[in-house]
Amino acid sequence: MDKLQLTGLTKKFGGLAVVDNLNLSLRSGEFVSLLGPSGCGKTTTLRMIAGFIAPTAGTVEMDGKEMSSASAWLPPERRRMSMIFQSYALWPNMTVEQNVAFGLKMRKVAKDELKRRVGQLRHLAARYPNELSGGQQQRVSLARALVVQPEILLLDEPLSNLDANLREEMRGEIRRLHNEFGITSIYVTHDQSEAMTTSDRIAVMNQGRIEQIDDPLTLYTRPKTRYVAEFIGRSNILQGKPNGIRMTFDGFEVASARLGKRGPIRTREFSLRSQNVAVHAKCPVGDRVILPGSIIERAFLGETWDYAFQSDTSGLKLRVMAPPLSVFAVGQKVWLEINPSHIIPIQDDQHA
Repeated sequence: MDKLQLTGLTKKFGGLAVVDNLNLSLRSGEFVSLLGPSGCGKTTTLRMIAGFIAPTAGTVEMDGKEMSSASAWLPPERRRMSMIFQSYALWPNMTVEQNVAFGLKMRKVAKDELKRRVGQLRHLAARYPNELSGGQQQRVSLARALVVQPEILLLDEPLSNLDANLREEMRGEIRRLHNEFGITSIYVTHDQSEAMTTSDRIAVMNQGRIEQIDDPLTLYTRPKTRYVAEFIGRSNILQGKPNGIRMTFDGFEVASARLGKRGPIRTREFSLRSQNVAVHAKCPVGDRVILPGSIIERAFLGETWDYAFQSDTSGLKLRVMAPPLSVFAVGQKVWLEINPSHIIPIQDDQHA
């Protein structure tokens, strides 16, 4: 039995469906991220799971027990869940110890047990939230959520107020705590790197629906729709035209059997990751696709170069991510090398 099951979950505001017939199941102990841009419905979904808002239609079930309909409604405090908010939501008039202990007192936990559970933050216990850094406040928020030993942990953009280095540190801490406690977790974020590094599976959301849910590697290497291909990482979208047993693209042709999918191809749109294109100063030798052209734009991103390439023969433009030592000037003649197996067929979004 799944730990959490969402079936046909829908939420409308003023006739507009913010979440639209969403279906999702989580196994016990699984870490799933809801990933998407602002307005895609991910936070509304989380709030319906938590019980802060009621769905317009559909159900939320935990351990097979329905809790979201009018006849079976369970308020948030009875759902055996904890939620971590973007704003931390610490009570400013309470010390760290009082903030962390609040939920335990509401559950009438014995004083000895309360003291034991709160003890991990003893070095901050007497401080107030305004005396803490952002990272310390987030750790207190995590501790307050975990100390009540919830069965499901809900995290709503918990790292968005932190700087880049602290976000990286805290996402590792969140995953470590998840592994230690084995709590079923749902993490809402718009940040790909957060979702990719913490999740067992990622549900990419678009306009209130899940476009694709898969493990991070599958999601990155086998996007099922153009939306997912463009949202996860950076992709070039290629248009292909069948030509017998071959596929013709703008400026080159490839045997269909060499493309990155087994079986029949029923689409004319293909994804090619920018990282899967090699750029050379001299024409390479081999049986891969070789495209001559020039660099028309470049940007140094620290860990990589971001190049815009234009083909000499067809005018095809591609984005290429190259290592920091692969330095090419704007206007320089180069050759791109493409392994056909990295050209992945994707579905038309309308038929996903």
